[in-house]
Amino acid sequence: MKRTISLFLAMLLCVALTAGDKLRLSTIVIDAGHGGKDSGAVSRDRKTYEKTLTLDIAATLAEKIRKAYPDVKVLLTRSDDRYVTLNDRADMANKADANLFISIHINSIDKTSPSGFSVHVLGQSSNKNRDLYAGNMEVVQRENSVVLLEDDYQTTYGGFDPNDPESYIFLSLMQNSNLEQSIRFAQLVQKHLQGGPIKTDRGISQDPFLVLWRTAMPAVLLELGFISNSNDLTALRSQTDRDRLAERVFQAVKEYKGIYDGTLDAPVPDSVQKEKTGTVYAVQIFAVSRKMDPAAREFLGYAPRVIQSGGLYKYYIGISDSKAGALKEMSSIRKKYPDAFLVRIDGDQVSREE
Repeated sequence: MKRTISLFLAMLLCVALTAGDKLRLSTIVIDAGHGGKDSGAVSRDRKTYEKTLTLDIAATLAEKIRKAYPDVKVLLTRSDDRYVTLNDRADMANKADANLFISIHINSIDKTSPSGFSVHVLGQSSNKNRDLYAGNMEVVQRENSVVLLEDDYQTTYGGFDPNDPESYIFLSLMQNSNLEQSIRFAQLVQKHLQGGPIKTDRGISQDPFLVLWRTAMPAVLLELGFISNSNDLTALRSQTDRDRLAERVFQAVKEYKGIYDGTLDAPVPDSVQKEKTGTVYAVQIFAVSRKMDPAAREFLGYAPRVIQSGGLYKYYIGISDSKAGALKEMSSIRKKYPDAFLVRIDGDQVSREE
């Protein structure tokens, strides 16, 4: 499995955009969760299926984007009630060279009280709040368990077993090379969903969803309410409210496209903690939306340098006055952080070097 993950991350590094590339949001893939023999979550009265709700919201969202932006290619991973593997969903987005992947789901739990929407990006589940962490992992395992319906799923997913905690150790160390933009879009979705038909905002979290791991572009997974909660279910059964949900996600896409097309092709200044003056080189190992303890286990004994930028905390190790020195450090760092990459820090500017 380690070899499979390393090869996939190498592919991500090859296709990642470098500084100076002209960016335009030209292709969006919308993933209607579940389908066919995979019903997803089911209401307690067995009358409403997640697969039906996700397809309706996804199709409405796709139509709104197509109408507003005829020049943007919009693809649905499924347009009817058919079963599509997680691998095929991600492959469709990768082969289309998509700029954005939106996976739509509906949540469920044994209890009836939890409600609300949540937005997920690939990454490490925080165990700062153990109750939230346990809840997130229950959602992750439920969504990932659909691979059990696939033939030879362990070969396809490099030995991954959705019921084996060890499988998540590997995924939890993976950081999407497009994480910053994934979080940027997630924040916009969260903002626009607030005040909508699904009332409770459960926030943004980083979690090891397989469908996000296999995509090579900014990607989010949306849980648009709980089918197990009576208030959320009432809204989800309403065509008007489903259209409102699609409209709010569309508004996030609209705002993100404006940012993406208008300013993301320009260098973005970072607020840098100046331990050193002048130009230095470093290896970025990951970026998260919270400030972490320098002694946290995720740093594997390294003493990281942190740079705050645009709501993210970016962590660097292997700092050197020379590019050659940082490159030498990176060769060993990538054995532990396969998605690490080289940056140059010059005053208050940070730029990617590869």
